[in-house]
Amino acid sequence: MELPDIREVLGPEQPAYRAKQVYEAIYRSQAPELIQITALPLRLREELASSHAVGLPEIARVYESVDDGTRRYLLRLEDGRTVETVLMPEGERDTICISSQVGCPVDCKFCMTALLGLERSLTPGEILGQVMLVCRENRLRRDGGRLNIVMMGQGEPLLNLSNVLKATRILLDPAGFALSPRRITISTAGIIPKIEELGRAPIRPKLAISLNASTEEMRRELMPITRKYHLKELLEVCRRYPLRPWEKLTFEYVLLKGVNDTDADARRVVKLLAHINCKLNLIALNPGPDIPFETPAPERVTAFQQIVRRSLPCFVRKPRGLDIYAACGQLKRST
Repeated sequence: MELPDIREVLGPEQPAYRAKQVYEAIYRSQAPELIQITALPLRLREELASSHAVGLPEIARVYESVDDGTRRYLLRLEDGRTVETVLMPEGERDTICISSQVGCPVDCKFCMTALLGLERSLTPGEILGQVMLVCRENRLRRDGGRLNIVMMGQGEPLLNLSNVLKATRILLDPAGFALSPRRITISTAGIIPKIEELGRAPIRPKLAISLNASTEEMRRELMPITRKYHLKELLEVCRRYPLRPWEKLTFEYVLLKGVNDTDADARRVVKLLAHINCKLNLIALNPGPDIPFETPAPERVTAFQQIVRRSLPCFVRKPRGLDIYAACGQLKRST
């Protein structure tokens, strides 16, 4: 709930500052139960607790990587459906990868999540609940830029944009989670009308675009959504996207052995991204059952990177949680 929603729950008989006390207790102080918000009178706490709850998802199972400490959470929602959330600790910083939908409708051919199909979109509370639960379970610090949130779990965030933006506003609100916009990124397969809508939002996260091919034809094969939202139109929208002074667009490119990883692909990618203020993240395919592609050799990844970075910033994303199927493209609600 945002602050106006809490005011509505409390009703006009309660002073306005009571709503702010509830809001800050839930999101800033992470009170586990409404009855524990001691800033409120006992009677009001009891009334709220009798009809409302903080309502975090239930932990069904936790998997922890022996390689790098990554944790994959299988979370059960109130209706019994499940989603996955991943915590990636790294030094003094932590990154939480959260889901925006139960399953995914986009059907990328290199992604295990696509095999699930779409069941439904998550509510703002279910999106926030993933962050709140993981923070509480691991006693994560949110100050000093220590926490990053990436909406790169299950689902296409821009097909649930209203709820994603509502959750984002609470994450960025100084009275809520108080995160910086620099610390939240959402990733999209390229839903053009929703990218334009996101660009008009006064409070919004950073944006990452899944590219994954250097030609329209190959992108259609790998990402069927390209049949509706063409690559040329997508790149034009990206060129017009209203970046903030500190901001670059991020493009993501999953490298598939013998499919999209040649030197010629790299040179075409450079041409595609010309005149866009951006960086490129390379992701060597994270393998999984029923995925009909192979991971390229490390030297092929390096060769691709070297060609691209002559023209624009290009990084190779280090896989996290490979041994527990927690890496990019591996989330499939395994139990």
